Amino acid sequence: MSNSVFQSVIVQLKEISDRTFGVIDTEGSVVSCTDVALLGERWPDAALKVGSADSIVTFAQKTFKAIVGNSNYFEYAVFCTGDDEIAKGYCQLAFVALNDAKSFYEEKHDRGTFVKNIIMDNILPGDIYIRAKELHFATDAPRAVFLIRQIGHSDVATVDVLSNMFTDKLQDFVLSINETDIAVVKQISGSTTVEDLEKMAASMEDTLKNELRIKTVIGIGTIADHLRELADSYKEAQTAIDVGKVFDTETTILNYENLGIGRLIYQLPTTLCEIFLSEVFKKNSIDSLDQETLFTINKFFENNLNVSETSRKLFVHRNTLVYRLEKIKKLTGLDLRQFDHAIVFKVALMVRKYLSSREAR
Repeated sequence: MSNSVFQSVIVQLKEISDRTFGVIDTEGSVVSCTDVALLGERWPDAALKVGSADSIVTFAQKTFKAIVGNSNYFEYAVFCTGDDEIAKGYCQLAFVALNDAKSFYEEKHDRGTFVKNIIMDNILPGDIYIRAKELHFATDAPRAVFLIRQIGHSDVATVDVLSNMFTDKLQDFVLSINETDIAVVKQISGSTTVEDLEKMAASMEDTLKNELRIKTVIGIGTIADHLRELADSYKEAQTAIDVGKVFDTETTILNYENLGIGRLIYQLPTTLCEIFLSEVFKKNSIDSLDQETLFTINKFFENNLNVSETSRKLFVHRNTLVYRLEKIKKLTGLDLRQFDHAIVFKVALMVRKYLSSREAR
């Protein structure tokens, strides 16, 4: 339990009375107080007195009331200076406020831990239902999973910045995964579209860039309609980032649903990829193509196999491009002006890129 939660409530109690309010733990240490000079003091006798009582107690000109945990054991005690009836009333008032703050904090913390255990596969499927019921957690609400990966350098304040973007603390969760990765699990409406999710991701990216100068890559999983689907959605967000790192290095927001053929290639065994390349390029290896030729090929694909448009973009005569395409045909046996050949060549280039990424690991 964070003592700052108590302190934020204690500070507000200053406004109702000039008496001193505070909280002690089971050892009698003052962990929160309107009089900061008392912080850290130890009152073991007071803790002993409170721990053995069931109601409000007075001790050393102070009034105490225990705050018990789930097991009905004394965890903290709120106190107010004075041992009169007014002090008892103030103590009861402070108890209600602090106990509610404690319950809210623990419910939020427990829910966050619960969600993190789901996405990390640290909880059995059958236990998800039981724990969700205990935490009054809706199991079949649609939720989106974002994985924010900090690039270059990371900042511990990233979690706080993202938390401030999602105000519904009982439905939306910002979870630190490791030094670079943060998962955001957000409950959404049934009408939320893929475009809406990408706008949310863009907002997170812009906020982190503007406030912390953090560069990020964000993966988005498919919408999870049930709690048990969160783990799959999280893995999809991871896959989106990994696939983007291979096939689309310029894009910073990667949606699993939009990965296309790159997703399929990424899941293939390397031996199968190598066999495919050897079968496609029977005449010469794909590695025999120089950088200028590969640049020409990529431009041709970018312009939808349009010879005139590609030659204009390359600032070369149309006949020059045709000559280059003929040269590629002789080298590889594939005529890129034919749609079927172009598809095979495009896939082959992606497969080669995938294999190169695996070799670089």
